[in-house]
Amino acid sequence: MSDLPGAWRRTAAGAGLLDGDGRSHPTIFAEMSALAAQTGALNLGQGFPDEDGPAVVLEAARTAIADGANQYPPGRGDAVLLEAIAAHQRRFYDLAPDPGREVLVTAGATEALAATLLALIDGPDDEVVVFEPFYDAYAAIVALAGARLVTVALRWPDFQPDLERLRDAVTDRTRIILVNDPHNPTGAVFAPEVRSEIVRLAERHDAIIVTDEVYEHLVFDGPHVPIATHDGAAERTLTISSAGKTFSTTGWKIGWVTGPSALIDAVLTVKQFLTYVNGSPFQPAIAAGLALPDAFFTGIAQTLAAKRDLLVAGLRAAGLPVSIAGGGYFTVADAAGCGATDAAAFCRALPRRAGVVAIPLTAFVTPAHRGDYATLVRFAACKKHDVLAEASRRLAALGA
Repeated sequence: MSDLPGAWRRTAAGAGLLDGDGRSHPTIFAEMSALAAQTGALNLGQGFPDEDGPAVVLEAARTAIADGANQYPPGRGDAVLLEAIAAHQRRFYDLAPDPGREVLVTAGATEALAATLLALIDGPDDEVVVFEPFYDAYAAIVALAGARLVTVALRWPDFQPDLERLRDAVTDRTRIILVNDPHNPTGAVFAPEVRSEIVRLAERHDAIIVTDEVYEHLVFDGPHVPIATHDGAAERTLTISSAGKTFSTTGWKIGWVTGPSALIDAVLTVKQFLTYVNGSPFQPAIAAGLALPDAFFTGIAQTLAAKRDLLVAGLRAAGLPVSIAGGGYFTVADAAGCGATDAAAFCRALPRRAGVVAIPLTAFVTPAHRGDYATLVRFAACKKHDVLAEASRRLAALGA
């Protein structure tokens, strides 16, 4: 396969998955999940919940199947879900997208990202600015689209970008500024001055802002603030989110994009030739979820914050310095506290050493910058309380 031509090679290279012989190797997530299965270790690596979402959402999907919602939905999405997404944006953020023209349902946030970047990137001279570390799909999709990835470092322990470096990164060649807030893998929530500077730079250089806000309802201190709510941002911002993290339905793959109709039309033009449509019975179910009372949304954030704190206690007892996540599923710790010098080696040894699986932060950075994150490790807190309690106990034993 190493001699097989095609775009797969640059995609794999962008994701850091090509070995020295030019062959694609599995992701670290696949490797660590397999190691968890082999050893019986508790898997705090890959970020998916181990509990079902709200009963009303699950029952709505069953009802939709029974009622015959089993064929293709409309290309933009089921009208019930389009209306629910628009109502959600009004309810929480005072944004008012037109459900018929400014909302698009996708096969999860990852397809939304892929369709958006493929639609808006116009060749190798285009640059996409991302914050590093980054969700691994970003680099792969940018490479597939044939653009250049430009990174702005997020540094331990607060993982906020240096604004001068951000100003240096955004130029007239910048086509897209890609923002993940709350941030995976670090758990950072960007400060107001960071969001404001992103908008200012996008206006100055006529760039499009693409935001990945899948953790929007999992912010621990104060409400989530979408970039699209900033003055001057809405007309150049595409906001991406999904149901998976909010409703613990990651396998349903229901996502969406909201923004100006011209940009949405461009994304739809590409999206219709990727999955076309998806998840017909799940779309009205997620519409039911988006209409749940405020107590549900505040409750899931409070529950996850308590799980974060439980995990943090175990990590600190193990002697690991911790960056306190402001939102999302993940907590980052510094394995140097246990004498480690290589996060990947630490994570490969941890299942047998402590019965816990984690992911090295070097999986989320470009090869040139792996040394800057050499000892940092990501742990997922989106698991059952008893799983996290046992994982914390096992981790604490490392420091005994």
